[in-house]
Amino acid sequence: MSKIMAVNSGSSTLKWKLYTVPDEKVVAKGMVDRLGLSDSVFEVEFDGKKISEMGDIPDHTTAVNKMLDKLIDLKIINSYDEITGVGHRVVAGGSIFKDSAVVTPRVVQQIKNLSEFAPLHNPGQADGIEAFEKILPDVPQVAVFDTSFHQTMDPVNYLYSIPYEYYEKYGVRKFGAHGTSHRYVSQAAADYLHKPLNDLKIISCHLGSGASIDAIEDGKSVDTSMGFTPLAGITMSTRSGDIDPSLVAYLMQKLKITDPTEMVKVLNTKSGLLGISGVSPDMRDLLATRDENDRSDLAIRIYINRIVKYIGSYIALLSGVDVLIFTAGTGAKNAEIRADIANSFNYMGVKIDKEANENAEGTAIISSEDSTVKVLVVPTDEELMIVRDVVRLTKYSD
Repeated sequence: MSKIMAVNSGSSTLKWKLYTVPDEKVVAKGMVDRLGLSDSVFEVEFDGKKISEMGDIPDHTTAVNKMLDKLIDLKIINSYDEITGVGHRVVAGGSIFKDSAVVTPRVVQQIKNLSEFAPLHNPGQADGIEAFEKILPDVPQVAVFDTSFHQTMDPVNYLYSIPYEYYEKYGVRKFGAHGTSHRYVSQAAADYLHKPLNDLKIISCHLGSGASIDAIEDGKSVDTSMGFTPLAGITMSTRSGDIDPSLVAYLMQKLKITDPTEMVKVLNTKSGLLGISGVSPDMRDLLATRDENDRSDLAIRIYINRIVKYIGSYIALLSGVDVLIFTAGTGAKNAEIRADIANSFNYMGVKIDKEANENAEGTAIISSEDSTVKVLVVPTDEELMIVRDVVRLTKYSD
């Protein structure tokens, strides 16, 4: 049976899953951590077993070679020929990529050119693509962009109220992120409800370490909480979310910071739940300490407050909502947070089934039968969405 690989490569990591097609089963997964550094970590998981090795892996090409050779050694594949396609997660597609794209030299160069929009991601993802090209030159590759799903937004929603020439000259606009996740869970929810996606007004809440809210109508992204970068939007684990831009200048002066990137780093890595609580960026830690730590409780309440505000604004934007989705780490696994968010909309007839919510596993409806809005938990599967895009765009058939 032929196989397709979904890859997420960064500057110092390379994560992957290997699927059989067309049955979409994961046969192996793994990662390389500390790529390009000393004591790199190499892991493969398959058949309930996990193999872990340490040793220097200097670059992406070495990592891909080691991974493919290990797949053969473990008899997960018999030869490279079994791999019929490779899909890559790419963070920033800018305004260029309105859909996933088959990789060509021009596409790789465009990904590199867009690195200024995602300097921590695009360069490593381009390196990963080029590594696979060297080793599997005849295997089609597809780039799947986090931003492409949001290219359906109207200018009213993606433009900032700054001089229009900045958009014309520099491409400054809202791009959003998590598009692959929002695309996957919205379709999965429609399938679960046995309703056409195009008939539904959906608000999708991707609540992980990074978090975003998306308004979806007719299967298309109408507006999303993240902005020019993933720093904007709701409060996240270590990201601030929306703040007054003047505050950046004020804090730089007070903190004697002269490099704007240093201030952006503070907003990206020292803010959010971590910054407010002083305890942890992990929601589980905050829930465990909220009774004895007022700031843990405050961080949770601010987190919920910002999510509720975005959901409320998107209900107004869509002129109603049919489906509310919770996904990603906190969204799919934390019943208490889901209930606090959904119960904020009791006034409009949203009702949570307490037992269904607390026992939800996999895709599940957690609203009561008389709720005016269907509330669902839908675990995301961005890797499967990547594989499906490889199949769709390369016209693969078994």
